[in-house]
Amino acid sequence: MKLQGKRILVLVEDGVEDLEFWYPYLRLKEEGAQVIAAGSGRQDNFLSKNGVSIKAEVAVEDVDAGEIDGIVVPGGWAPDKLRRFPPVLQLIKDVHSQGKLIASICHGPWVLISAKILAGYELTCVPAIKDDVINAGARYVDQEVVVDRNIISSRTPPDLPAFMRAIVVSLAGKDV
Repeated sequence: MKLQGKRILVLVEDGVEDLEFWYPYLRLKEEGAQVIAAGSGRQDNFLSKNGVSIKAEVAVEDVDAGEIDGIVVPGGWAPDKLRRFPPVLQLIKDVHSQGKLIASICHGPWVLISAKILAGYELTCVPAIKDDVINAGARYVDQEVVVDRNIISSRTPPDLPAFMRAIVVSLAGKDV
């Protein structure tokens, strides 16, 4: 239970990629973290890409960045919706300014792009948004996981084991 006492948000919105939500959510719980499904605030229940209902346990606007240890931004089409909500972007900015973990996978960097926090970072993502990441001032790298300071990124569901290993190590306070 390496993450006992840690409090982590996993963002949720309609169209979230099922594995990219559930794998981090359950893996972090397995390590003892308090894991919270945080929605945009638009509604309480969201449908994943495969039609699975996911209940938000909290709305992002009700979260204080000072009371969490990090955020996971899953992919799918949810990031395109999440980045349209100012409270989501503000929370990402606040967590980032505090140097806390922000982990994104697949299309997740769209939220980080809209929060304007990627300039000077190295990261990876699904190849479809590679140009968006570069245009946001980041250096794109095509590998299963990239750790650059407080941002951890991965490409797609097959990279989830490496993504989660890096997140657990980072939150446990050890070098990756």
